[in-house]
Amino acid sequence: MEQDGQSWNLSEVTEEKDLGVIVSSDLKVSRQCSEAFLILYKCYVRPHLEYCIQAWSPFLRKGVFMEQVQRRATKLVEGSKKFDYDTRLKKLGLTTLEKWRIKGDLIEIFKILTDREKISKQGLFDVRQHNYYLRGHSYSLEVKRSRINICSNFFSQRTVKHWNSLSEHVVSASSVNCFKNRLDSCTEWGVSKRQLTQPVNINST
Repeated sequence: MEQDGQSWNLSEVTEEKDLGVIVSSDLKVSRQCSEAFLILYKCYVRPHLEYCIQAWSPFLRKGVFMEQVQRRATKLVEGSKKFDYDTRLKKLGLTTLEKWRIKGDLIEIFKILTDREKISKQGLFDVRQHNYYLRGHSYSLEVKRSRINICSNFFSQRTVKHWNSLSEHVVSASSVNCFKNRLDSCTEWGVSKRQLTQPVNINST
């Protein structure tokens, strides 16, 4: 391309986003549908599945139905039915609801231990006396014994194992957003080793 005596090399692209609308070279709307689904699902469906989850996180088998909601929802995206659940989550940039709940618990613990929440941390957790001969980080928590099984699923106990598995780099974050970013980049916590990824076109394979 030449203009006013100057030339520029224009790169060829297969899709372009303008005013929120994705236009592809083949004029298909599947990419736009995928983005619209993510917006609608994250804004109107998932908030109901995770509302105040620290207080009522499911631990019985009957609570699995929550995962079924997301499992079925991801099949609504065009071209996604041929993939298994884990592949659909990866391509849509989502994670299992179980791992999402654990992430929410870890964020809440970080807020409590760093006095960003008006909650007495002494009433919930016992910070382990730091021992340089033991593995862990400076915010490691004592593991409390439960006399009955249901108590082990309380927020103050079910989250300790995951919290203690984090590295010093993650728990020493200077802000909540910094903690979230470091948490997303590590693979030491949760129920899956898969990292959260950016959404990609589900029809690309």
